[in-house]
Amino acid sequence: MKTSDFAYDLPQELIAQSPASPRDSARLMVIDRSTGKRSDHIFREFPDFLRREDVLVLNETKVIPARLLGVKEDTHVPSEVLLLRRIDRDTWETLVRPGRRLRAGTRVLFGDGKLRGVIGETTSAGGRVVRFEYSGVFEAILDELGEMPLPPYIHEKLQDPEQYQTVYAKVSGSAAAPTAGLHFTPELLGRIREKGVDIVHVLLHVGLGTFRPVKCENVEDHVMHEEFWQVGADAAERINAARARGGRIVCAGTTAVRTLESAASEDGTVHEGCGMTSIFITPGYRFRATDALMTNFHLPESTLLMLVSALMGRELALACYREAVEKKYRFFSFGDAMLIE
Repeated sequence: MKTSDFAYDLPQELIAQSPASPRDSARLMVIDRSTGKRSDHIFREFPDFLRREDVLVLNETKVIPARLLGVKEDTHVPSEVLLLRRIDRDTWETLVRPGRRLRAGTRVLFGDGKLRGVIGETTSAGGRVVRFEYSGVFEAILDELGEMPLPPYIHEKLQDPEQYQTVYAKVSGSAAAPTAGLHFTPELLGRIREKGVDIVHVLLHVGLGTFRPVKCENVEDHVMHEEFWQVGADAAERINAARARGGRIVCAGTTAVRTLESAASEDGTVHEGCGMTSIFITPGYRFRATDALMTNFHLPESTLLMLVSALMGRELALACYREAVEKKYRFFSFGDAMLIE
């Protein structure tokens, strides 16, 4: 497969610059992948497409203010560090700018020196290891000095950082939001529970693996970056129980899919566990533990669009995307959603 097989034309004006308000007022395209039939809805109608026997799987990761803006200690050249994954107490895997000027041993100052970063070696994924020096509690300093790491295609400043968090975010550690979950409100989740649908939380900390672009001509040559996942014993038991009673496993977002597929055995049983995953789901993949997916409209040639194409077929996926463009759906992180049944 070629990366270009997952390209499509998107007018810039359809890239959402701010989230829907209220959250559940976003649009929702519902697709029957067995027939290809599509219908248009508002996201607050999402519970209507769930069944009492189903389980809805949410990723409870919480975005940290991972973007740090500072200056080189010696020259005061503006510098940026994006936190991706904590290696140990004071050391992180990061992306840095300007990469060529920030050589190993360079010190970057943040907040007039309240936080100092020492640039280290290059990682196998092309990131940089950074060791931080500070006095006090790192998380408190990060809350003070860090910014929400919005994607580069979003140019408007958030009025409230909480707009880039799901309402059920709980465990800090992500460099980006699991954006499908941004559409839920507490009231909508309440309606889903009232319907008898079980809601289960799993964890995948979104890092470079989720949003790194595919730069290879051949899809098979792309290597996913590892991200941390976790499925608790109670979550695994409830997911398996839903499957046993004839319900569907409905994932909210591609990160929930990648978590379950990392935790599932060949027969579809989901197991308790945690670890690092670099699972790369492309057309031809046999899904073990995912029956339906609610997700946003993703970037052209991205691993996320490839995952969606694996679930519903590439031709149907691209046909849905062309229809979404024609109907002026909003795209990407703050955009509208689709439900693939």
